Amino acid sequence: MPAGCLSGIRVTRTARAECMAAQIAWLDGVSVRAMSETIWAGAASLAAPVIRLMLRSRAARGKEITARLPEREGRDTTPRPPGTLIWLHAASVGETLSVLPVLVALPAGLTVLLTTGTVTSATLLGQRLPGLGVRADVLHRFAPLDVPAWAGRFLDHWRPDAAAFVESELWPNMMFAVARRGIPLLLLNARMSERSFRGWRRMPGLARRLLRCFAWIEAQSNQDAERLRLLGARSVASPGNLKFAADPLPADAVEMARLQTAIGERPVWLAASTHAGEEAVAGEVHARLAAQFPGLLTIIAPRHPERGPEIAAALLQIGGAVPRRAAGQDPPIGPGAGIWVADTLGDLGLLFRLAPVVFIGGSLVTRGGQNPLEPARLGCAVAVGPNTQNHAGAVEALRAAGAVCEVADGAALADFVAAMLGDAARRTALGEAGQAAASAHDGLPAMVAERLVRASHAGP
Repeated sequence: MPAGCLSGIRVTRTARAECMAAQIAWLDGVSVRAMSETIWAGAASLAAPVIRLMLRSRAARGKEITARLPEREGRDTTPRPPGTLIWLHAASVGETLSVLPVLVALPAGLTVLLTTGTVTSATLLGQRLPGLGVRADVLHRFAPLDVPAWAGRFLDHWRPDAAAFVESELWPNMMFAVARRGIPLLLLNARMSERSFRGWRRMPGLARRLLRCFAWIEAQSNQDAERLRLLGARSVASPGNLKFAADPLPADAVEMARLQTAIGERPVWLAASTHAGEEAVAGEVHARLAAQFPGLLTIIAPRHPERGPEIAAALLQIGGAVPRRAAGQDPPIGPGAGIWVADTLGDLGLLFRLAPVVFIGGSLVTRGGQNPLEPARLGCAVAVGPNTQNHAGAVEALRAAGAVCEVADGAALADFVAAMLGDAARRTALGEAGQAAASAHDGLPAMVAERLVRASHAGP
């Protein structure tokens, strides 16, 4: 059984990683060709006590909210609202952001139960939702883990009229439970990587049964759609990528004006959504370019903000004092001071507006990269490393538009930053091309919203 999960889900990126590992452990020695609904359900049920302990351990480390752990077992005391209820599940931050325009496009008079799998995505939703102008009533819950009793309890309580998973979250027990209840099920912005496709090919029967639970699948690309069809999916369309239809990330206008005044005319670049190892590269780029660009400000926004203190400590010798936004500190001022760690959540919209040159992290290390469309949508000149498989479609669209630079290492990144800071016309051209490419599917959220409403009226 490949590490990760039987279904090829990106569990390592969600709160399910540790919990689902317990379920997988029960499947050791079972032929994937003989994998069945019964085996998976039994394994999950046997693993439930271990999963419960893992949830408590995660809560102790701040990766779960203790008071909301019952939601992970499908328990809820909030009554189901009357009327139509659509359940949407978006595992983590990227998936959550991609469905926000769909929420805006939904009509008033229905309830959306939006589940997520991480504390970070729940926090982000709380920040973004109030200002979006969503007409439907939206409730947030943490998704129950894929234990049959927990999935059944969740569905029996909420009784959704339609359900939709986002991207590549495929939970066997939950999906089969949804199908048994006759609830229309959709897969939105579906992604099937080559690696996941190869894994599914080793268990074709289970793949076919799971994918045929979906009444309709909206794939990110033609390639994703073809892989899903080869695995047995029906009713697959590829109208585009929802991430191309997202609104620009927001920013507080007052705070932006304050920071722009503080930064002044200094040259600025941003290493965004970085992972371990990439902050050191950003520091090396700063050291290499500081003399060429006097007053250079390098902003580092880690993917996981809790790493801020260790990042600042590690970079202390490169950029002089290394202030942190989470500590209430502004960008550094003075000779030898030029690195600022922006270790707060939900500030990328602000940072992309402050820095016209952006490197998107997770791509110089083997993390698959983060979403390059977010800075492109705001007119930034964007660079990515060689590992961008998590957002291959977005990178390909930007590449086709001449709107992204792909760098192999720190030296190439330094050359890119220098070229962009030194040539305003070239930087502007790259940014405008990115804006055009990122707005290619503006009508997609309304189409998806219409599909969801139609499914909710279909009934069992």
